[in-house]
Amino acid sequence: MAALFVLTIFLIASCKNQPAETKTKERMESSVIHPDWSKNANIYEVNIRQYTPEGTFKAFEKHLPRLKQMGIDILWLMPVHPVGEKNRKGMLGSYYSVKDYKAVNPEFGTMEDFKSVVDKAHELGMYVIIDWVANHSAWDNQMIIDHPEWYTKDSQGNFVSPYDWTDVADLNYDNPELRKYMIDALKFWVEETNIDGFRCDVAGMVPVDFWDSVRYELDKIKSVFMLAEAEEPPHHKIAFDMSYGWKLHHIMNEIAKGNKKANDVEVYFKRNDKLYPKSAYRMYFTSNHDENSWNGTVYERMGDAAKTFAALSITVPGMPLIYSGQEAALNKRLEFFEKDTIDWKNYELTDFYSTLLNLKKNNKALWNGEQGGNMDRIPTSNDEAVFAFVRTKDNDKVFAIFNLSNQKQIINLKGKDFIGDYTDVFTGQKTSFAKGEKVNLKPWEFIISSSGSSSGRKIHP
Repeated sequence: MAALFVLTIFLIASCKNQPAETKTKERMESSVIHPDWSKNANIYEVNIRQYTPEGTFKAFEKHLPRLKQMGIDILWLMPVHPVGEKNRKGMLGSYYSVKDYKAVNPEFGTMEDFKSVVDKAHELGMYVIIDWVANHSAWDNQMIIDHPEWYTKDSQGNFVSPYDWTDVADLNYDNPELRKYMIDALKFWVEETNIDGFRCDVAGMVPVDFWDSVRYELDKIKSVFMLAEAEEPPHHKIAFDMSYGWKLHHIMNEIAKGNKKANDVEVYFKRNDKLYPKSAYRMYFTSNHDENSWNGTVYERMGDAAKTFAALSITVPGMPLIYSGQEAALNKRLEFFEKDTIDWKNYELTDFYSTLLNLKKNNKALWNGEQGGNMDRIPTSNDEAVFAFVRTKDNDKVFAIFNLSNQKQIINLKGKDFIGDYTDVFTGQKTSFAKGEKVNLKPWEFIISSSGSSSGRKIHP
């Protein structure tokens, strides 16, 4: 691994003197070696504060068997660190205002409680990554007193906040000692708690060469999984396994509003294939903590198309993210700085998510990165409204048809790649598609069929 890292750094340095075409080609290459367990993984974002009435690690731990059964592999816990009190927003403050990088938030419990969650998750065959806020710290983090030189300052020598995030102070990664400290803190969590990686907050606001160093140091301890809250191809060269698919998320929101069409999904993936290494994992979602709290629930943004886009995000090439409460059809903007417990009701969408997430885990066509099958669009008689595709890997195949409109569609399938026998994902019934097949679709209806290791077809919102 060390030799590979040195070679990659050499290649990056060398490409500065090469023609533009060569640089473009090299941007699509990657030295990242994904943990083997991530090849067919699904990821779930855990909001400890709002998950249970207690809002603790212990209370959340009881949900682990349920999540495992639903098809979850990676648990991403929002920041578990103590929250700053100086300039705090609201009563409880932002999770992303870190007062101590080597401690847990007493609101959530103790370090032993946290380790218990990690151990239990591992027993169940799941993996744990935690949110890491490297770009800024709380105003009352001890670093600001002991090492003021680690912080960004304005022309008058005052500490500054990034954007309007007044509860945090910006860190300056031009300082090598800050980099050493932060890497040491990251190593602490892997060595002391046995977590499996990190979700790195606003990763694009921190120099990519810092993240490259982080990956090198952490992989010496164990094979880690790194998620960047960013959408930048260079992150995939060395540092990160996965990055956010924000652009597709926004396209889905706009299709739901009637402002974009099904063809825009194809345009997105063609561009993605040109920009990102083939091995790169992209993360797709209909909600997360930012979207839910600040931009609206999935039902506010997508309305009747909510389940349609959830299914799309699970079946296209990439790794699907499920946010806390989505399996309970969460239709509430959770407070960010206050206690606001999720109403789990009867977990009404658990069967829906279980079916699709376990299909992804078991059918190689839907696996992540190069381990999964390419997505080949199936032409229809109305491609502006209907997005149909097949994905094939070895003997596994998934055929999906999505009506991405609020109108009924009667379409004919073109081509031949879809022809064959399948099983209905949701009912288990046998089905088949022939050349020129006519398909009737209700508004936002989708049909998902598979053959091979796991099977299926149908569902309407």
